[in-house]
Amino acid sequence: MASQQLITKLEETIENIPDFPIPGIQFKDISPIFLNPKLYEEVITDLVQFSKGKVDAVCGIESRGYLFGIAIAVALEVPFILIRKAGKLPPPVISEEYDLEYGSAVIETREGQLKSGQRVLIHDDLLATGGTTEAAAKLVEKQGATVSQFSFLIGLKDLKGKEKLKKFNAEIYHILEY
Repeated sequence: MASQQLITKLEETIENIPDFPIPGIQFKDISPIFLNPKLYEEVITDLVQFSKGKVDAVCGIESRGYLFGIAIAVALEVPFILIRKAGKLPPPVISEEYDLEYGSAVIETREGQLKSGQRVLIHDDLLATGGTTEAAAKLVEKQGATVSQFSFLIGLKDLKGKEKLKKFNAEIYHILEY
C-alpha cells in the first residue's frame, strides 16, 4: 500500500542504533520522523488509507503506539482507546497478562470504552514477537469488540509476530519490513 517513495523516505530517516538497549539488538529509532512534519503527515495518510471505513475505534499500545494511533483515530473520526501498562489507568480496568522473554507483564484498558460489536484497529509502532499486540487483542475481545485490523510502522519478519496474530483473522499491515 505504501508508495516506494514513502518507504524510501522512511528508510532514509529512521536511524539504526546498534547494540541498544542491549548488545546484539539493532534498534530502529523512529524519532527523526517527528522532526519532519510533512513526512509524519505522509505516514498518517498511508495508515489511514489502510483503515478508512473498516474500523469503529483505534486502540494504541503504550507508548509509541500513541504517536501515530491518535492521529489515525482523529483522521478516521473514531474514538481512540489507550492500552497501558498495569497501574497507569484509573479503575475500572480490564487486564491481560502475557509472557515476555524473561517473566511476564500486564496491560490494561479502561472498562466500557469499547462497545460490543465495534470493529477495532490495534496500532503500535513496531511488530516484533507479537506478544504485547496479542494481549491487546485479547483485551479488545474481552469487551465484545472485534479486532479487524492491526497496523504498524515497522514489522520485523524474523521474529514472527505476524504468525502470532493470524489467529485473530484480522488484516495486518506495516509500512516497512526488516
